[in-house]
Amino acid sequence: MDIVLLTTNTTHHLYYAWKLSERFDLQAIFLETQSPTPNFETEHPFEKQRESYEQDVLLANFSGSFATLADTREFVSVNELESVTALRALAPDVILVFGVGKLAKPVFQMASLACLNLHGGNPERYRGLDSHLWAIYHQDFDELVTSLHHIDAQLDTGDMVFQTHLKLKRDSRLHELRALNTQACVNLSLLALTSLNDIGWLPARTQSNRGRYYSFMPAALKDVCIKKFDLYVSKL
Repeated sequence: MDIVLLTTNTTHHLYYAWKLSERFDLQAIFLETQSPTPNFETEHPFEKQRESYEQDVLLANFSGSFATLADTREFVSVNELESVTALRALAPDVILVFGVGKLAKPVFQMASLACLNLHGGNPERYRGLDSHLWAIYHQDFDELVTSLHHIDAQLDTGDMVFQTHLKLKRDSRLHELRALNTQACVNLSLLALTSLNDIGWLPARTQSNRGRYYSFMPAALKDVCIKKFDLYVSKL
């Protein structure tokens, strides 16, 4: 089964690729280098703490790079002609998408078995960016989930494959949440790949609701999220 991963060059995405490659050979990894920039302040100190935590915890036993895991190529956008041409030549059975922008139709239709997206949140309520943070901001803690769904022409609206709740503890901190989500992404992806490899089929259901689209969370609201998150876990 030929698998291509579309992602970005970040610590948690490297961990994800590493863990996948322990169970399944990756045919190629495409790294998207463009990063949309909002016209307001979004950076928050907790994000540097998050990066350090992920480096120390997720990659504690790994010193390689994407290139040590599979044929790795960089593109400004995975939708650009050079990327589409390269993907077509690979003719993948499965495309896994983790953290890149909205895919053009020629890309998500390329996979012969499935093109699957990992969404940190519940797309039936929170589509788009910073979904976990928006759920926390709205004190919607039951929606701290990780979802794996098919990709279609819209954003985060494809048929749902698997979903799992993130398990928080009283000592959990917000800077740890993305690592927890990434570990859930690995588990859901391995479950899906095993099913596709063994029987060539995945369970799926139509999403029951089209969630509201959210963009970047402003930095000031992240202060609010930290307080609400800490208060919530203190009562667990």
